[in-house]
Amino acid sequence: MTQSLTPRPVAHPATRSTPSGTRRLLRAVTIAACLPYLTLKVVWVAGGRLGIPAGSPLLEHPTAMVAANLLTVLMDGAVIVLALLLTRPWGLRVPAWLLVPPLWAASGLLAPIMTGYPLQMLVRAFGGSAGGTSGGSDEPFLREWVFVVVYTGFIVQGLALGTLGLLYARDRWGYLWRGRVWDLPAGLMGTRQRATAVAAAVAALFPLALRLLWACGGTTGLSEGRIAGRSSDFHVLEFLYVAFLLVAVTGGWLLAFRRCPGLPVRVPLALAWTGSGAVACWGGWMTLAALLADEPANRPTALMLLTYAVQMIVGILVATVAVHHARSLPVPAARHRPGP
Repeated sequence: MTQSLTPRPVAHPATRSTPSGTRRLLRAVTIAACLPYLTLKVVWVAGGRLGIPAGSPLLEHPTAMVAANLLTVLMDGAVIVLALLLTRPWGLRVPAWLLVPPLWAASGLLAPIMTGYPLQMLVRAFGGSAGGTSGGSDEPFLREWVFVVVYTGFIVQGLALGTLGLLYARDRWGYLWRGRVWDLPAGLMGTRQRATAVAAAVAALFPLALRLLWACGGTTGLSEGRIAGRSSDFHVLEFLYVAFLLVAVTGGWLLAFRRCPGLPVRVPLALAWTGSGAVACWGGWMTLAALLADEPANRPTALMLLTYAVQMIVGILVATVAVHHARSLPVPAARHRPGP
């Protein structure tokens, strides 16, 4: 027996004039978790050196440092805007095309941090080495306490904002993941979507192979600075990028080809959403960071840039499959009921 995708009649979410206590608490936690990072960035933009050692390579390029800090201030400020949007009545009127991309980017950027930093700490506890140097320099970028404060804040942001996003999406688009794969309408995914999923899987082989090689200690294609600055942190992250590439491809494949028909729809959707965001957004971020490198030893090789670019393509292709799923499912009649 199949499960109906039509939800029971419920009050339209737009009728809620105030957020629940849980959502207000999550909003406050999200905003509070942004403050330490924003404070540090503002101090650095203003010329302060809080948490920066005297010999840090960051001090060698003050203009680039200010530009990068201003960019990241805007990015973390966007998290606060999202927290407000997800908990205020006016947020329900924001068009999906304007809301979904920043949510996707936020989850994609935060997911590897939320998983990678605890894994790095675990590996260090068993004798692993910390990163934080550049081009073989013995001087660290930042004091260790800065990493603890910043990444702990990111993890809290991810948990709180992610929960808010799920609650919001359940109210507004919960029908998209209701039921199991076998409940999805026949013909939901056509030849074009299946070809897109196949293209993502084939394209992923290139960054998968290189990331796995780098994770296992290979140096093919790496810049001199990246080779000299490798640590257990580096290897953990490379294994993590391999995992997120596999997650993205698996989610797109399950959606496009309806494999595992007994699987809840939310599983492949979650895999496609998280995996595509992680590989695309971090591929873009690493490309930007690599292109801003001034030291010859730290400049990216052509193979590194190609890896980041293909990674972005894989993420976008998988996201395209997920977007088609969302746009092709019929909207239940209850969703059309206008609020007061």
